[in-house]
Amino acid sequence: MMTRNKRPVFINLFQIKLPVAGVMSIAHRAAGVLMFVSIPFWLFVLELSLKSPQDFARAVEIMQCNWLMPFYLLLLWSLFHHLLAGIRYLLLDIDIGVEKPLFRQTAWTVLVAAPVLVLLILAVAI
Repeated sequence: MMTRNKRPVFINLFQIKLPVAGVMSIAHRAAGVLMFVSIPFWLFVLELSLKSPQDFARAVEIMQCNWLMPFYLLLLWSLFHHLLAGIRYLLLDIDIGVEKPLFRQTAWTVLVAAPVLVLLILAVAI
């Protein structure tokens, strides 16, 4: 007699309890996607700034728009998070931090350090 597989058909992703390293891994991928998607904007501003002095002034105006500040902060977070998580993954590749307590600790460190670095830069810039 065949037994029926009792796995769920519809998985609710909000009910799954991911370990902190899983959350950090998903955030690492999201940060990479965010940085990649922002490349056209940065290329546009760079091209605009190199055309003429008037276009450079326009690029400065674009960069100083207040409504773009959350976008800049999100990009800054993604840069720091991707950098720190990448360093963590490189250390894991050479078997540093593979033990369970240290594995969790480094994941928490990356998740906390990236926003802290953004806040530090924001505090210095203001």
